[in-house]
Amino acid sequence: MALQDRLDKFKKQQEKCQATLSSIAASQKSASHGSANGKNVPSAVKFSNDTERLQHINSIRKAPVGAQMKRVIDLLLETRQALTPEQINQSCYVDIKANKDVFENLRKNPKVNYDGQRFSYKSKYGLKDKTELLQLIRKYPEGLAVIDLKDAYPTVMEDLQALKAAGQIWLLSNFDSQEDIAYPNDPKLHIKVDDDLKQLFRSIELPRDMIDIEKDLQKNGMKPATNTAKRRSAAQIQGISSKPKPKKKKSEINKRTKLTNAHLPELFQNLNNS
Repeated sequence: MALQDRLDKFKKQQEKCQATLSSIAASQKSASHGSANGKNVPSAVKFSNDTERLQHINSIRKAPVGAQMKRVIDLLLETRQALTPEQINQSCYVDIKANKDVFENLRKNPKVNYDGQRFSYKSKYGLKDKTELLQLIRKYPEGLAVIDLKDAYPTVMEDLQALKAAGQIWLLSNFDSQEDIAYPNDPKLHIKVDDDLKQLFRSIELPRDMIDIEKDLQKNGMKPATNTAKRRSAAQIQGISSKPKPKKKKSEINKRTKLTNAHLPELFQNLNNS
């Protein structure tokens, strides 16, 4: 049945019920008129217009599969609970049972866990608290991308900052992707460096051009974190010059300049002295 037909039928049922309730209320009022108890008769019940809600539900269920999946995944992420298809339908109006495409795609989605009855959110790392978070980071001395930890549990970002403040981890940004990487800060690795060694390290003169530094790193078997040649090539393609533009020399007032601010003599002090 079309949506409009359903709405028309629903309105007719409302009108019929309203008429029935009005007649019942009128008969009760006439029957109790002049009674000694003096109690007020309740007014007729009014039905709310549910048209907008039905239209909203219909628009959700006619939306693309990806849009409906996003609503369900957002719900699972927010609640962090295992929900049945009926509970999901009540919460976000996505009828998983009636839409096989949504059901199958959710069941296969890497962010969703389905145990045969309920759907729940599945993060990349199943963590519960700050202790498990620190234990996980210590397993990755080469660093762990923060983007893979953001959905582990609701307060994971606050716990990352707390671990950083306590000196238990480092949060450093990747130069190329600009994403934060979490590194373990193992207190066993803390060593004291002699001042002579520090001075020797600082006395080494590095090449002025970043490309030469990257070449030296590659010669010594190390991968540079930057790619200056690629960045400069991209800048040239886009028409962006890597060299800073020379600053324009500030023009000075001379005797040929037309004076428009004669009421501010301090501006023409140099002109008077010339």
